[in-house]
Amino acid sequence: MIRIFSVVFFCMMSAVSLAQPLTANQLFLKLRARLDAVKDYEADVSMKIDIPFIKVPRLKGKLYFKAPDKMKLERNGGISILPRNGVNLTMNNLVPNADAAVIDAGKGILNGKEVRLIKVIPANEQDPIILTKIWVDENKILALRTETTTRDNGTVKMDLDYGRFEKVGLPDKVQFQMDVKDFKLPKGVTMDYDGDTKPAAQKATAGGRKKGRIEIDYQDYKVNKGIPDKVFAEKRQ
Repeated sequence: MIRIFSVVFFCMMSAVSLAQPLTANQLFLKLRARLDAVKDYEADVSMKIDIPFIKVPRLKGKLYFKAPDKMKLERNGGISILPRNGVNLTMNNLVPNADAAVIDAGKGILNGKEVRLIKVIPANEQDPIILTKIWVDENKILALRTETTTRDNGTVKMDLDYGRFEKVGLPDKVQFQMDVKDFKLPKGVTMDYDGDTKPAAQKATAGGRKKGRIEIDYQDYKVNKGIPDKVFAEKRQ
């Protein structure tokens, strides 16, 4: 009888142990590990850039990414677009590395889903990121929203929708929101100004802070196939 009771007690304690929620730091490390597992990808994308005072046509083409911070959009027709300094909008760049301080900010609801909010502060004081807030789906270990405050490029908010590529931790759609006064268009993006020739950053400063948005729809991914560095080299005109 005592032996049976011991076995039952052990099983109960094991179940309780397994049911223990992750600490904020454990949750962040699992999320960061999922990001780090994606070494590179090539994706067919459609991109919409919505910035006050500037008209930018919808861009379609292939988006290339290679960890930790290489990115390029090759538009249909062969024109390449390379991000300017500080405008590499990838999860890898907007979420601090694993050696960061993590604060548990509790639970909440985001778009009808229960999420855990964690705040992440880089350990390196010279890191371009000051603070990142991450709304995490604990069951799937997926970031549904991030809000990153940087030293030189303002605050960038990112909302992510998952579907077909959820198993590899990659979104079907991402929407970025940022302050126009801190935003610089990538090299290679053609644009028309609405009405006058002042840059959007100057207009935003004069008329208050304005928000810019970028939406990226991913039609397909090729993940961890190996992308050579020469793909990201800037071609001389």
